Amino acid sequence: MTGYPETVTNGGVLNIAASGVADSEVLIVGAGLAGLFLALELAPRPCVVISPAPLGQAASSAWAQGGLAAALDPLDSPDQHASDTVNAGSGLVDPVVARLIAEEGPARVRDLVMLGVPFDRTPDGALALSLEAAHSRPRVARVAGDLAGKAIMDALVAAVAASTHITVIEGVRAVGLLQDGNHRVAGVVLRDSSGTLTTQTARQTVLCTGGTGGLFQVTTNPREARGDAIAMAYEAGALIADVEFVQFHPTAIDIGRDPAPLATEALRGEGATLRNRDGKRFMAKYHTLEELAPRDEVARAIHSERAAGRGAFLDCRTAVGNHFPEHFPTVFSACKSAGIDPRFDMIPIAPAAHYHMGGIVADFWGRSTLNGLSVCGECTSTGAHGANRLASNSLLEAVVFSHRIAQHLRDADLQAPGPSTATIPASLPHDALQVLRGDMSARCGVVRDAEGLGELIDTITKLRDAHGPARPLITAGLMATAALARKESRGGHFRSDYPDTDAPERQFLLREFPVTTEEVAPA
Repeated sequence: MTGYPETVTNGGVLNIAASGVADSEVLIVGAGLAGLFLALELAPRPCVVISPAPLGQAASSAWAQGGLAAALDPLDSPDQHASDTVNAGSGLVDPVVARLIAEEGPARVRDLVMLGVPFDRTPDGALALSLEAAHSRPRVARVAGDLAGKAIMDALVAAVAASTHITVIEGVRAVGLLQDGNHRVAGVVLRDSSGTLTTQTARQTVLCTGGTGGLFQVTTNPREARGDAIAMAYEAGALIADVEFVQFHPTAIDIGRDPAPLATEALRGEGATLRNRDGKRFMAKYHTLEELAPRDEVARAIHSERAAGRGAFLDCRTAVGNHFPEHFPTVFSACKSAGIDPRFDMIPIAPAAHYHMGGIVADFWGRSTLNGLSVCGECTSTGAHGANRLASNSLLEAVVFSHRIAQHLRDADLQAPGPSTATIPASLPHDALQVLRGDMSARCGVVRDAEGLGELIDTITKLRDAHGPARPLITAGLMATAALARKESRGGHFRSDYPDTDAPERQFLLREFPVTTEEVAPA
């Protein structure tokens, strides 16, 4: 690892003369479920994991409440799971990928059990499976009701600590991709909390950095999840797809916190109902499946009720009642901290940016369109989620593709890095980021239109003129531009000025490089 002065910033190009000996065989950027499971699956091949925080902290995976979807019940099947996935994705799910994750899902759940994940069990010892929205059968394996993400991450962190082939570098964040003269990815540039830059070269780089929820004012994601991987990959020339599709979780707990605590989908699976402040249920007038309608439908219904001044609440008093503390401890704790007792009170809710269906295009083995770069998890676009992710398929996709990437890389003959360059991004000040987040929620949120998206793009342009091409502005600009270009409503993308659905078609974005041989020297 080589250090560079803090002054190499704001769009400068850093020239790296690599020795031909990589700092790492496989470099994994991100330490959530996708990154840690991949690292473990790579054994015995040495790998390095980059984590911006201590392992297990600040990863979206640890906050996942619902669980992991897989066809584990004898009355269920991968065919049914794949069919539900395709139906939820509003015409844009790749059926081959849907079948792939559905077929491999049960084996990956068993892998997690072997790692010590304490999934809930029935009295006879079988995995207890929950029903969630748009699933035709109960198939969500969970832990203590709403602790699946934390339990999975705890098990993975313990396994990583016990491994001998994994090196973890904590407290640094990737800010740029190193590329050689053939645009092959050769590692990353890292920045620590003091602003010091270092490089980590690698024979293969894998981005597992999460989603984009932190670009929105109301989100269930860590604030640091701002789509950095998408921006880095786009700038490097990778193909990006479907970035307009954001899933807004309908039942974030509306208690003024950033990020917003989440009231898991499983509560509605248990029979919790949605009501306005007068106590009247309202979902029947929006969808025949009522509380178990697809997430985008529920989110828009709640948005409409709130916009009309009627408010929206999740009523768990009858469905869960006195069992709340032991069945859903995370939700119970969040409510109690705000003076709400969900055994006796309705929970105030609001839609919040939760999951990004689009991202860096990946093939069946997690390979991006750039040599030397693989991608996994929420930063990708594999075709598994289409326009609207099926509940609890995100953890499933992460472990299935981590396993497949490991299968591909474990014994592969990987090329050594050569002389490389990397573009170093501008930094976006806190106040400017808050302006961006407010505009993203207001104009690229649950309901969109051309006027609002145009105003958002103007805001992004002004912020970029003032502060340079910061990563959040690049990713937000891609999302807003794609949302404006999609003149229809589909899945998580709803245009009030184009409410109908058109022919299903994916949108791809690829950076156009200027023709130039001039390089900018580092400051």
